[in-house]
Amino acid sequence: MTLPGEPELQALHLSLTVASRSVLLSLLPALAIAWLLTRRRFAGRTLLDAVVHLPLVLPPVVVGYLLLLLLGVRGPVGQWLEQWWGIRLVFTTNGAALATAVMSFPLMVRAMRLSLEGVDTGLEQAARTLGAGPFDRFITITLPLMLPGVLAGAVTAFAAGLGEFGAVITFVSNIPGETRTLPLALYSALQSPDGDALAARLALLSFGLGLAGLLGAELLSRGLRRWLGR
Repeated sequence: MTLPGEPELQALHLSLTVASRSVLLSLLPALAIAWLLTRRRFAGRTLLDAVVHLPLVLPPVVVGYLLLLLLGVRGPVGQWLEQWWGIRLVFTTNGAALATAVMSFPLMVRAMRLSLEGVDTGLEQAARTLGAGPFDRFITITLPLMLPGVLAGAVTAFAAGLGEFGAVITFVSNIPGETRTLPLALYSALQSPDGDALAARLALLSFGLGLAGLLGAELLSRGLRRWLGR
C-alpha cells in the first residue's frame, strides 16, 4: 500500500484546518439562531428560517459567487475590511473557512433545533419560579440538555466541511498550500494526465474522513443521550 505523500498530507492538513475554523466560526451564531427560531415567535421568522437554509438548496458555486461579490477586494464589505482593518478573505485559508462555514451552517442549526425542541420547557419554567434569570436557565438547564445536538451538529458540519468544493473554489480559487483542500486537490489530480493514482488516494482519504465524521457524530450523540438519561 502506498503511503500518503506530500500532496495528500498538505491537502489533508489544509482540509482539517479549514473545517475546524469553519466550525469555530459557526458554533455560537448557529446556537443563537437555533434558539431564536425554536423559542421565539416574531415577524419575519419564516423568512429568516428560509435564509438560514438557503445554502442547502442553492448551487455551492452560487454561494461562492455571492461571497465573492460581497467580500471580494472590490466588494462593499471586502473592500472596507481590507482598507480599514487589513483583512483579506478572498484567495486565503480564512476565506475558505468562511465559505465552508456558510455551506455547513444550516446543518449545524438543524441539529441544534431538533435537540432544543426535545428539551422539556417545564424544567426551565421551574427554574424561573426559583429566581433563575434567562441566561442562568440557558446555561444550567437548556444548554446541557441540548448538548447532544450541539456536538452532533458541530461534528456533522466538520465532516461536511471536509468535502466542500464549489463555494470554496469559486470564492478563494485553488491555490496549493493556501486553499487547495482535499476536494480541490482531487479535482486538480483528475485534470493531470498522470494523476490517476493520486486521485485514487485522495478519494479514499476523503471517503474515510467523511465516514469517520458521520459515525463520530452519531456515536457522540448516542453517548451523550445515554449520559443524560434521554
